[in-house]
Amino acid sequence: MIRVLLVDDQDLVRLGLRTLLETEDGFEVAGEAADGLAAVDEAVRAVPDVVLMDIRMPGIDGIEATRRIVARAELAAVRVIVLTTFERDEYVFEALHAGAAGFLLKDTPPARLLESIRTVVDGGALLAPSVTRTLIAEFVAEQRRPLSPHPRISDLTAREAEVVGLVAQGLSNQEIAERLVLSPATARTHVSRAMIKLGARDRAQLVVFAYRSGLA
Repeated sequence: MIRVLLVDDQDLVRLGLRTLLETEDGFEVAGEAADGLAAVDEAVRAVPDVVLMDIRMPGIDGIEATRRIVARAELAAVRVIVLTTFERDEYVFEALHAGAAGFLLKDTPPARLLESIRTVVDGGALLAPSVTRTLIAEFVAEQRRPLSPHPRISDLTAREAEVVGLVAQGLSNQEIAERLVLSPATARTHVSRAMIKLGARDRAQLVVFAYRSGLA
């Protein structure tokens, strides 16, 4: 059973999400919150598997709430998906830097949302396609965002660094395997080793490290 905390300042949005989750096998609503501070408190109380987090809310926003949730040792296993109507680049970057495992728009189809929740629980990361394009375009403009290499980036082998660069381009393990003529299992192993070496909690954070370190 995947337990989900719903965080949004609009009652109707929370009701819609609750209805979706409660009618789907394998999901349970762990709680609700209408602002960032309450989201942190509810996360501590319920320790959900996933938090669906809005950005613009009264008090502290969803990005700061995400940062506080991720920083708590007892919530290390909790994954945050930022779910918003906004795809502006600064929201994407701030959410990922704060530790979010994914960023989706509120017009995401219900089936895709459920799939996304399962993805982050399984250790994956996700971005809406339009958000991925925004992310790549921003970091390619290096003059706007200077490089800040990860202190352990040199620990990666040449192949691991290459794989991390492909992860940052949005490729799946299967696509990486096809690009580099590897087995999917080998590609997955390279990704896992790179995450361990860099201390990335999930693929979303690995993408951030890749761009900051100039691997993509």
